[in-house]
Amino acid sequence: MLSGKRILDLSWVLGGPFAGQLLAQLGAEVIKVEALDGDYARRVPPVSSTQDSPFFLSVNRGKRSIALDLKSPGGQQALHDLVREADAVIYGFAPSVPKRLGLDFETLSAVNPRIVVAQIIGLHDEGEWADAPAFDLMLQALSGVMSITGEEGGKPVRVGYQVADLAGGLYLALATVAALVKALTTGRGEHVQISLYDAQIAMLTWQAQGRLCGGPVPRATGARHAMIAPSDTYLAADGKWIALAPTGEAFWRKLCETLGRPALADDARFRDGAARIAHIDELTAELGALVATRPSAEWLALFAAARVPASLVNNVDEALRHPLTQARRMVEPVPRPDTGETVEMLGNPFKYGGTPVLHYPPAFAADTADVLQRVAGYSPERIAALAGQGAIALPAQEATA
Repeated sequence: MLSGKRILDLSWVLGGPFAGQLLAQLGAEVIKVEALDGDYARRVPPVSSTQDSPFFLSVNRGKRSIALDLKSPGGQQALHDLVREADAVIYGFAPSVPKRLGLDFETLSAVNPRIVVAQIIGLHDEGEWADAPAFDLMLQALSGVMSITGEEGGKPVRVGYQVADLAGGLYLALATVAALVKALTTGRGEHVQISLYDAQIAMLTWQAQGRLCGGPVPRATGARHAMIAPSDTYLAADGKWIALAPTGEAFWRKLCETLGRPALADDARFRDGAARIAHIDELTAELGALVATRPSAEWLALFAAARVPASLVNNVDEALRHPLTQARRMVEPVPRPDTGETVEMLGNPFKYGGTPVLHYPPAFAADTADVLQRVAGYSPERIAALAGQGAIALPAQEATA
């Protein structure tokens, strides 16, 4: 897919590194460029002498790690020498930082006219928002996402994973690939910018469009769908929750038959989608009482046989151990390079011919010397001199050799 493409990933923590890992999963060579104190994500607990940060591991598979001081002349020059041999640079600096560090598109395109520069920012690149901090919770709150998440009338809650950071990373990876296609066809690079805020507003999709078309302000409705019924979770007799989403009349009738109440499909309160939404509380009560009569395993077997859209509400561990997760190879064993110990890690969602098996995330600065020699053509003596100047960092064993 992206085999032969070289990406310099200067981002840190979550959104940008997630984009870099997606590009690695698509086959690119991704070189993680870290500051001399390393990516902060490496220190997010739990961390110990035998446990790397799960937070860091989750978004840095398949990369190489080098460490440069981009504020030093030697570090900046090394970066530019790498840019000359790269296809794209991604980063998540505050809008005022790239030009100061010589990383802005104008500077880098003078080094390499076909370079793609893909930038992720928090809010905006001008005015009062340019230097404002932008963390995931803040973005979910500001964009309206928290107002439609959680139980009706309850306290606003965030989506259970970092949806603002990760959605921004998805958009960044997509924009990078699009710009790479342009560079391939025109020989000229492109500067693309993704705002985490923009990404959250964009993902409001039909909720936002409904309001823009004059509809009501969307609100939190728990597991219920605001426009489709039934679509909710129901408690079975064994205390486990079942999600039911029989969208469309055929599935609705099949659900009623499977629940042993076929006449419910023709009840005036529930006979079509609009009626079911209008009488949603009565519908919930009817379905809740029926589902509560059997344990979840019995219901799920019946629903599966009738092809009724239904699922057990799994916790994270149950989802990771689910046979479907195993069948899709979404958990795979990966050896640690230092100990050979096998660590289970999330698999590659991109499935294509020659899908790469990504190696364990890199140790800090593990590849500085190799990358500078192989990509930029630096001699061992020049690398040693830069290390002595504090412009780069090498692994401990190399630095003391």
